[in-house]
Amino acid sequence: MEPQESVVAQLQESRAAHSSRLDLSGHSLSTDTCTVLARAFQKDTVFTEVSLSDCMLTEEGTKMLLAGLVHNTSVKYLDLKGNNLRATGAEVLGKLLGYNKTLRRLVLEWNALGVWEESFSLFCDGLANNNSLTQLDLRNNQINHHGASELALALGHNSTLEELDLRWNNIGLLGGRSLLEALQKNKSIVQLELAGNNIPSDILKALEHSTGHNTERVFTLRESRNKTHVLSREIQTLKEEKGQQFLSLMETIDRQREEMGRSTKSTSAQIGHLQQALTERKSAINSLTAKLQMTEAALALSEQKTQSMGEVLSRMKAEKEEQKEQQSRLRKKQEEENSLREGKLHREIQNLMETNGQLRSKVEELECRCKSQQQQIFELKQELTNSTTELKMRLTKAEDRLESEKRRSKQALEDMEGLHHKEVEHISRHLEESEKALQERVFKLEAQRVQLEEELSKTKAAIVTERTQAEEELGKVRTQMRLEEQEHASSLEEKLRSLRSSMQEVQLHCSQQKQTISELQAKNSHQSIEVDGLRRRIEELQQDLSGKDQEKVAEVSRARVELLEQIGHLEAERTAQEGLKAKISALEREMKVLTNNHREVLLDKESEKSSMLEKLRLKEVEIQRMKEDEAQRASYLQSAILSYVQGSPLGQYSSPKK
Repeated sequence: MEPQESVVAQLQESRAAHSSRLDLSGHSLSTDTCTVLARAFQKDTVFTEVSLSDCMLTEEGTKMLLAGLVHNTSVKYLDLKGNNLRATGAEVLGKLLGYNKTLRRLVLEWNALGVWEESFSLFCDGLANNNSLTQLDLRNNQINHHGASELALALGHNSTLEELDLRWNNIGLLGGRSLLEALQKNKSIVQLELAGNNIPSDILKALEHSTGHNTERVFTLRESRNKTHVLSREIQTLKEEKGQQFLSLMETIDRQREEMGRSTKSTSAQIGHLQQALTERKSAINSLTAKLQMTEAALALSEQKTQSMGEVLSRMKAEKEEQKEQQSRLRKKQEEENSLREGKLHREIQNLMETNGQLRSKVEELECRCKSQQQQIFELKQELTNSTTELKMRLTKAEDRLESEKRRSKQALEDMEGLHHKEVEHISRHLEESEKALQERVFKLEAQRVQLEEELSKTKAAIVTERTQAEEELGKVRTQMRLEEQEHASSLEEKLRSLRSSMQEVQLHCSQQKQTISELQAKNSHQSIEVDGLRRRIEELQQDLSGKDQEKVAEVSRARVELLEQIGHLEAERTAQEGLKAKISALEREMKVLTNNHREVLLDKESEKSSMLEKLRLKEVEIQRMKEDEAQRASYLQSAILSYVQGSPLGQYSSPKK
């Protein structure tokens, strides 16, 4: 199987540009190209946005494409606008939503997913099991109230979808009610578009109110998460700074101990040599006195260090006091935020009370409608009785006429008895039909009354459930606020305890350091003797460095030669790349020629299409003319039949009675 050339060209351009978007909108994709694209999507990790709008996909092509996207881990945006997806497309989309975990936005505008209810229910099942999709566009998909109820069930189980567009469908009143019930359970949807669905204004307002409540809830949750995240970061930074300070102090102490051990070992070895040298060299006493002065200066420096450590301790105490003040300020801010939240909750309760009042007014209006309909039923019953009485009077008059005609002429009675019987039967049939029509009206009005009573009961139950939900949410919010305050206070107390323990440890370390400083002062006198030996070692090291410098010069010359060789290789590669660029330019020219040919073919096809449309228009005009001719013939036939009936003897008998 080989894909189409236009699709291959689009893939090559996107890969050459290193773009993460694949745009194949407007290309008519065959089944073979769909299979190839499905295999590419299974292994691809580059494209994050795929646009397949107006591609005239077949059922098999949609199956293959969406099956390839089921296990994809890179595509986050998928556009399938205007592909006339039906039952199979809805089923495969349901599988894709059930298994894929990376898709974030799905556009399905101008399709027919809602025509088949079973396939659309499978699509809704996949949406219910999805945990990654945040935006869904279902405009112009012929979704009725059954499809809206399935969507409502899916929204009750989904917790990640934030934006849903259902404009220009056939949802109606029942679908709007089912969506409203679903939004009472779902707390994630922030934006819901329902224009052009024949939904009443009160249900639309209720849906907007529920989405606004969800937005406020999401906003408050994000603010609380951000605040907790900031506080946790600050606490972690404080802990890390204190831990680093503690580790640095421990490292300095360990280094000093190691240096002391090394110095003690080296001094013990050198003391024996010095004792022998003191007997031989009395002239070294003057140098020792000078070294003693140096050690006194070192002691002064160590005392200055101890003073600086004391200043650091005082700074630490001041920082702890500042931290305590900051924590008290944070507590005050949290108390103010809690008061503001309580005010918001009171306002929401007032709004709910107002909505309850509006619902009560609606209930009163419905009761008034019920009363008016009952009055209409009563009036219709009266009309029934009046019509029956009138018909009875007509029957009596007809019987009187029959008796008079019997007295006048018995011969005419024999001829006219059949006609009288026919008229009586016609009148009785007319009476029965009128009674049946009136009874049907009465039954319809009673059914409307029952429906209105059911709606009243449902609205009352919804009001009670909304009240209970609002009270439960208030209790939950209050308990959450109390628990958060308790946890915050406990965490602050633990932090204070840890700071106190760290202060005690720092004080112990300071006392230990003072002891070590006293020991160092005693050992500095011994270390002054080691200075002479270190100077000699420095001279030896300088000689070694001069030899190493010469070796480095030789290595630098070698590196230059290697760099020149690499530059030659790079120039050869550059020439090869220039040849490849020339080949690429030639291929691009060929692609342009092919695109121009394709455009010419498309223009020819469009001209053929326009000619076919003109032919269709002419045929429609001819069909209309034929219909008009047939209508004229039917009118002529009716007039002829009426003239024949009037000329017959039956028409003569019936004319004087009228």
